[in-house]
Amino acid sequence: MSAGHRAKRSVLRSLVIGAVALAVVAPASVAKADPTLAEIEAQLEKSGNELEDLVEAYNKINVELAATQAAAATLQTKLQPLADSMATANANVDVIAVAAFKGSGPLQNLNVVLHAQSSDSLIDQLTTLQQISKHQQHEIADATAAKSKLDEEKKKIDETLAAENAQKAELETKKKKIEGDVKKLEELRRRATTAGGTGSTGVKVALGAECTSPANAPVAFACAQLGEPYHWGSAGPSSWDCSGLTMMAWKQAGVSLDHNAARQWNQVTHVSRSALSPGDLAFFRGLGHVGIYIGNGKMIHAPTTGRNVEVALIDKRTDTYGFGRPHK
Repeated sequence: MSAGHRAKRSVLRSLVIGAVALAVVAPASVAKADPTLAEIEAQLEKSGNELEDLVEAYNKINVELAATQAAAATLQTKLQPLADSMATANANVDVIAVAAFKGSGPLQNLNVVLHAQSSDSLIDQLTTLQQISKHQQHEIADATAAKSKLDEEKKKIDETLAAENAQKAELETKKKKIEGDVKKLEELRRRATTAGGTGSTGVKVALGAECTSPANAPVAFACAQLGEPYHWGSAGPSSWDCSGLTMMAWKQAGVSLDHNAARQWNQVTHVSRSALSPGDLAFFRGLGHVGIYIGNGKMIHAPTTGRNVEVALIDKRTDTYGFGRPHK
């Protein structure tokens, strides 16, 4: 056996060890031949997809948590004036109660009777007392009812915040796992490349005029990011994940999209493959991945860890979910 052949077998053997660490090959107890580079790269793609699914779940809960926090802040601005009004109403009641107790005001029934100059003045003062009392009662009742309603809404917001914070905490605990998996994936891809592979199952696609004469601002933006690295949870300015790239591309046209592929699907008008036009979004893998269509059957997307923003053929994929057009 030649030295070169032995070296190649040694590299492939190390690839198997790395692949087992990622749980993407058969258990060690099952005897099998060293995987081919094509098999290793397919395993890399599968592991990268699984990692991206976790990343998109992380992105989604972050978007939802931010929305809930904003709703809680808005509710608090409504709740504060009402709390101030309640405090004022309660203070007024205290003043009335103290005056009545001391007999120093016109609102103490006994004083009214003793000091009345005539039956007419007695009636007038008792009527005033009744009106003030009713007014105060209505004020307190209205304020209490309104506060009760807002308190109920605040309770719901607090419960939602607690649930989402728990979800986020759970995802945060997975952050170390994500980072660990990223390192293993990058090392496995490096070894595959060293052994003569591309480290990717992606097909190199040549660009035509799609980027030399971009159809619109989102496409022009996506073209400008070609070659920049994928980084999970990133939305630029020099690294991207899939939904971060499409979000920022459409921001150039004044359109707001969430940093999550599944939520972006709910923010676009769904179109058919035949109706696709440059700038439309292409969704894949059960809404686990998204790219931006640039024309001629091509899209630009941030694929997965260890790879860069690239051009791909949408019709080469077998996991297409659908297509959507952001609202301008």
